[in-house]
Formats: sequence, C-alpha cells, structure tokens
Amino acid sequence: MTLPNAETQSPPIRPEYHRELTPLHDLPLERPLPFSTRLWNQAWLRKSLLLLGLLLLWQAAALWQQNDLMLPSFTQTLRAFVDDVQSGELPSKMAISLVTLLKGYVIGSLLALVLSALAVSTQLGRDLLGMLTSMLNPLPAIALLPLALLWFGLGENSLIFVLVHSVLWPMALTTWSGFMSVSETLRMAGRNYGLTGLRYVWQILIPAALPSILAGLKIGWAFAWRTLIAAELVFGASSGAGGLGWYIFQNRNELFTDRVFAGLASVIIIGLLVESLIFATLERLTVRKWGMVK
Repeated sequence: MTLPNAETQSPPIRPEYHRELTPLHDLPLERPLPFSTRLWNQAWLRKSLLLLGLLLLWQAAALWQQNDLMLPSFTQTLRAFVDDVQSGELPSKMAISLVTLLKGYVIGSLLALVLSALAVSTQLGRDLLGMLTSMLNPLPAIALLPLALLWFGLGENSLIFVLVHSVLWPMALTTWSGFMSVSETLRMAGRNYGLTGLRYVWQILIPAALPSILAGLKIGWAFAWRTLIAAELVFGASSGAGGLGWYIFQNRNELFTDRVFAGLASVIIIGLLVESLIFATLERLTVRKWGMVK
C-alpha cells in the first residue's frame, strides 16, 4: 500500500477578494448624554443629596418633638460644634484620642503582621495563630479594660492595651487569609530565587496579599476607633481626663445634649476623613494602580 503524495494532499487555497464597506459618514451620530444625566452619575453628588436629606429629616424631627434635652436640632448641634472648635476644646480632645489610637493601632498592626508571617512560615506558628484567634478574637476588647486598669493603672497604657487587642486579631486573620490566597506560581518563583524567611514574606507574600492587608487595616481601624471611644467613656469617668469619649461623657452628665451630638459628629467626621483620605488614597496608589482589584 502506497502513501498519498504530500503535494496532492495540500489544503486548498481560498481565493482572495475585496469587499467594499459601507461609508460611515451617512450614519447618524450618537448624541451626548444630557448634562443632568452626567451630573447625576457623579457619586459625590448623590451622596451629598442623601446626606442633605438625612439632615433635613433630623431637623424636622427635632422641630416636631420640641425637646432640646432629648433631641437637639441640627442647627443647635452645629452651633455647639462650631463654638467648641473655636474655643479649642474639641480639637484638643480629638488630638488626645488620635494620638492614643495611633499608638495602639501601630503596635497591633505590627504584631498581626509578625504572627501572620510566623504562621505562614512554620507549622507551630499556624497552630499558635489558630489557637489564639479562636480564644481571643471573640472576646470584646472593652471587656479587658478592668483588667488593663488593674495591670497598667489609670493612664494611656490601659487604653493602648485594649486597642492592641481590638486591632491584632481581625487584622491577623485577614492577613493570614491573604497570604494563603497567594498563587502557587508566585510562591515557586520566590523559592527559585532563593528567598526564605523574612525576605520571602516581604518580597513575595506581602505585595501579593496587599488587598487583604489593606482590608485588614480598615477593619482594624474601625474596631480600634469604636473601642477607643467606648473605653474613654469608662477611662475618663475614672480619671477625669481623656479624649472625645470623655468629652461625650462629661456633657452627658451636664445635660448638654447638643454638645453630646457634637462629639458624636466629631467621631463620624474623623472616621469618614480617615476612610476617604487615607485608606482610599493608599488603595488608589497601590492595588488599584497595579490592577490587583477592580
């Protein structure tokens, strides 16, 4: 049996042809979106309108109730806020709270990173992280304040202790989850370059898990900020000094409800500023710029 010749079995060649395309200049051009539609697509405008609606609802409810002790109006709260800012009382309380928060937040974040790096490197570290998070993560940080006062006394160290507890465990869990989600290709690339230990964590795992680390930082910030205000309510009542929590507690005792609302508004404003200016900018300059998130 003879095999067919390769030349006789070559595939047929399709003939070339030229197709005339319909000119586009006769087609109607699409009209641009109306100005109102383009304006409504701006997220800042929609959020501003929602905020304005909530403030108007607050003002209407206060005017309908007519009880400044129970619910001061928005204008009364704004007046108290402006007066205390001009007097310097609110800025000083904010500074006290933020300095204390920053100390506990930095310590807790570093400890969380160390525990996560240890867990990804050794089996003993994984067992330690799993056991500690299972035991201590469900424990409310504010519940440790009496023990912190017993150990560290009436001072800033007690607040830093509960702040570290509130930041450490949620951030350690999110960082560990980010480390475990790093692709095996990147892990093998790091090993091929001879990276081990801290160099492997710093140059491979942390850049690849940066979205999860940023999410842990935001969660830790929210937990720490809430814990600080709650702890200052107790801490300020015990020592007669403190930040925004003590400001709220003191004005509540003196029945200055408008100033209580001004303190609560300060907590909200600081939280929004940190979220929109610090974390959003950090995310835009890193993970969004590198295409790691949508």
